[in-house]
Amino acid sequence: MPKNQNTFSSLTALRRKVASRAAHAGWRWMQRAGAVTAQTPGRLRFGAIGHGTRLAFPQGTVFGEPWIHLGEHCIIAEQVTLTAGMMPDLDLGAEPVLVIGNGVVLGRDTHVIADTRITIGNDTFCGPGVYITSTNHSYDDPHEPVGRQWPRSAPVEIGPGCWLGTGAVILPGARLGRNVVVAAGSVVRGEVPDHAVVAGAPARVVRRWLPETGWQPPLRTPAPTPIPDGVTPDQLRALAQLAEEEAEQAAVASGPASESLSEPASEPASEPA
Repeated sequence: MPKNQNTFSSLTALRRKVASRAAHAGWRWMQRAGAVTAQTPGRLRFGAIGHGTRLAFPQGTVFGEPWIHLGEHCIIAEQVTLTAGMMPDLDLGAEPVLVIGNGVVLGRDTHVIADTRITIGNDTFCGPGVYITSTNHSYDDPHEPVGRQWPRSAPVEIGPGCWLGTGAVILPGARLGRNVVVAAGSVVRGEVPDHAVVAGAPARVVRRWLPETGWQPPLRTPAPTPIPDGVTPDQLRALAQLAEEEAEQAAVASGPASESLSEPASEPASEPA
């Protein structure tokens, strides 16, 4: 290849590398600058937003903010939709319509559509793509398009400490108790008791904890060992490194014996006749 062509290729690669770094640096700056907190609300004026709560950039559709109350230390991921009312610029009265407790996590692409009251309890975690709505389409009139018929609404209440798996759907009128687990892709309607695991479409209780019997059916795996109080991240990293070193030493110790020991002993040469 001619020398000038090599130089041109090198310059092209260098430009692409510089442009890539600049694009990534610019996007990181936009993510930091565009995040919404109590101190940097941007254009959004929530009825309440607690200390430590952060809405990642870019946000999804957000309207009806005066009737949306966010607790403290919530994590709202990218492209999360939060709406109060059927459309923007409605007067929804004196009371909040969407209330999210402290320590709530809403995964990427989650939608919370509150045409009537939705309450999400403290420390509830949602995986990506969860859909929570207090309104459903009606189809009573067979001659009218479904989208043009007046919808039905019912309040939704999600208790504290719940886990909603990826793609779970919570329908109008649902009431989830404390520490409920909703399996990925489940569709929940009606009432779910405390300490229950539900799965399916429609979701049904597949496991439940009661003080008298514990978990029924019994759990298939042992409970994880909790991290002791006061352990720092540096200590955890040191323990992980020590475990890796011990595993390597054990692998070496249990490896094949030395070549001289592993080879079969050679048979003595036969004596000459």
